Amino acid sequence: MPRTIATTTSVDRDELLAFVRPRHQHILMTTRHDGSVQASPVSAGVDPQGRVVIASYPERAKSRNARRTGTASVLVLSAEFNGAWVQIDGDAEVLDVPEAIEPLVDYFRSISGEHSDWDEYRRAMVDQGKCLIRITPTRWSPIATGGFPPRLATDG
Repeated sequence: MPRTIATTTSVDRDELLAFVRPRHQHILMTTRHDGSVQASPVSAGVDPQGRVVIASYPERAKSRNARRTGTASVLVLSAEFNGAWVQIDGDAEVLDVPEAIEPLVDYFRSISGEHSDWDEYRRAMVDQGKCLIRITPTRWSPIATGGFPPRLATDG
């Protein structure tokens, strides 16, 4: 069986966002007080301003860390484990209700489209005390796929 060659494709911001928009499985990475990495699997979207958006709760470690440091990274995964991926680093902000309500609507739309009852959704976000983490990309890796280096990709 032929070996697959690993790839990296450098992209501009528009190409990055086009890659990220249909991919909602991310690993959010924030920094703990002791400097170590805290990683969380999350569902994420891209808002109309091109920020990665993640719904959470204010008391969760990811929210506290992002609020404290003002930075976060996400590893954007494809549906297949061996599919293409990209890491995005950026400035993070955490919005609480009531300021988070309309951005949470944008978050939902970016992942699932239209809700059957937006008033009900807004009430649920308030009742649950949700927050929204927004990450403005400041740098990103090339879009990558796994595999072998070219020197090892031949069968012989």
